Amino acid sequence: MSKRTIPVTQVRLGMHIHALEGPWISHPFWKTRFVLTDPEDLQKLVHSGVPGVVIDVSKGVDVQEAAEPPVAPRAAAPAPAVVAVPPAAPRKASGPPPEPSCSMADELSQAKAIYRQSREQVTSMFAEARLGKAIDAEECLPLVNDIADSVFRNPGALVSLARLKTQDDYTYMHSVAVCALMVALGKQLGLDEAACREAGLSGLLHDLGKAVMPQDVLNKPGKLTDDEFTIMKSHPVRGFEMLQEARGAPEGAMDVCLHHHERIDGTGYPHKLPGDKLSLLARMGAVCDVYDAITSNRPYKAGWDPAHSIAQMAGWKGHFDTVVFQAFVKSLGIYPVGSLVKLKSGKLAVVTEQNPKNLVSPLVKVFFSSKSQLHITPTVLDLSQSNDQIVSRESPEAWGFKDLDALWAGDLPKR
Repeated sequence: MSKRTIPVTQVRLGMHIHALEGPWISHPFWKTRFVLTDPEDLQKLVHSGVPGVVIDVSKGVDVQEAAEPPVAPRAAAPAPAVVAVPPAAPRKASGPPPEPSCSMADELSQAKAIYRQSREQVTSMFAEARLGKAIDAEECLPLVNDIADSVFRNPGALVSLARLKTQDDYTYMHSVAVCALMVALGKQLGLDEAACREAGLSGLLHDLGKAVMPQDVLNKPGKLTDDEFTIMKSHPVRGFEMLQEARGAPEGAMDVCLHHHERIDGTGYPHKLPGDKLSLLARMGAVCDVYDAITSNRPYKAGWDPAHSIAQMAGWKGHFDTVVFQAFVKSLGIYPVGSLVKLKSGKLAVVTEQNPKNLVSPLVKVFFSSKSQLHITPTVLDLSQSNDQIVSRESPEAWGFKDLDALWAGDLPKR
């Protein structure tokens, strides 16, 4: 057999780490399958609290072949040539996520490419799950990394773009949207970079159970019957069971999959858990899942305007964790990208980018005069540098606007 389990004190440079034992939360690395080449990573691993690892000797050195001496545990007798390193603090396996480095306009082109790529990959993943094939969660990591990197460069681009899904691809692109939203929310909550990526993976996999739901129920254009709703309410458990059989699925992802429909007041499903029994990731997943669901076009209803959705969610008492929801609003803005707003001047505008230092004064693109009832030349306006200001959020449907997204997103990704 090429794989064997060894205690962490026997790990040497040159070994191929196939899996880490113990809970995911204590792992010092984002990936769990890699060749260990960095002495600093070896020190992190030895002092992480992980009891053991699974190595693949067909892809790296075995215990007897390793040239490097073992790193002694902290409680062991002194060993030569070993430098004492303080144990790493919990969840500090990586530093904070990088600060935004791209404008909305610059990141949109990259985000569109990721959008197209992600649709293909997630569609394939759901198709394999529907056929009963075991999912390899680590195969999702490159996509999660691409999504997270985009969110780190500019949190508004991919998060906003992923909302623009069609009814036909809702199930697949909803997973991508929740992935991006989870990364942005994790960053706002102060999670480190590795934890933000774990949150993203949890979002990508949270609805896997829908792959085995009856298609006529999943895509029904009207209201579900009680029996149909009971079937749909089984998708968290089904997804959890699938992730238990998956390769490389972290505990956090399984937890979000199982509990993203729970509510803080204990009225959710499948286990009616109150807020103090829910993990941070599960509470994050609940907010991100609902926001993308209500802002997206579904088989049975049109999506709500982003700003209207935030306002509605704020009024749902007992549904969301207050601290998590407040952080979510800060990550998106009170008026998220794509929101239709009326200005004090009487002009209508669509929000194009957030101003992190002033959530009520985003960048907008002015395009319509409510006084003359005529379209005007679209002009970008930074409300933080203007005497004009938002006086209300407006309904695109009430005004008859059907192409607002093109005003901020330009040419939309081809589907």
